[in-house]
Amino acid sequence: MNRGALIAVLIGGFATVGLIGAALNKTTPSNDPLEGRSAVTDSGEDTADAAPPEPAVKPRSGLTEAPPFLDTAGELREIDGWLNTDATSYEAFAGQVQIVQFWTYSCYNCKNTLPYLQDIYEKHRPDGLEIIGVHAPEFNFERDPANVEVAAAELGVTWPIALDTERLNFRQWQGGPNYWPRTYVVDQNGAIRFDEIGEGRYQELEDTVVWLLENGP
Repeated sequence: MNRGALIAVLIGGFATVGLIGAALNKTTPSNDPLEGRSAVTDSGEDTADAAPPEPAVKPRSGLTEAPPFLDTAGELREIDGWLNTDATSYEAFAGQVQIVQFWTYSCYNCKNTLPYLQDIYEKHRPDGLEIIGVHAPEFNFERDPANVEVAAAELGVTWPIALDTERLNFRQWQGGPNYWPRTYVVDQNGAIRFDEIGEGRYQELEDTVVWLLENGP
């Protein structure tokens, strides 16, 4: 075969290979698992396949019936001042679901309840819950409002605090014997629907709040 004929055969062979390769690329599916998918975000979520976020589910009370009527709540009289609020009287909170807790800032058991109250307050304050911490000092150093203010900030107490320096309301609400802490839930009409001495029953406390917020008194 002369040189010219050999070149012609080689060119024809390359063309045939090119045509076969193009056909294979057209008809053979890719083995790349990422081909045809959308970009993956930095969080690792596929932007095309990710489901929309679920709407927030409003918490519902675990109570199967209305919480009991225990008593009529007392008033808060002769308060020596308020912290964490512009309110000047207990009447400013009328018509709201309230957690009213009698406490003092150096009380070990009182401090143990605070993380639970903080969680309940964060979740249910937007729905109308208010907490009123009635600070009734046990020791003389707890009578100083400045000390109460500093301690409340350190403990993360962000709800209104009523200063019951002489423990008048502390005694009037409880009737004796009197306890630190004592935690009540008061409904929109001023009735006590939950009463706990000391620590505990936090789920029932929250369930009572949720029931009243969802169903009213």
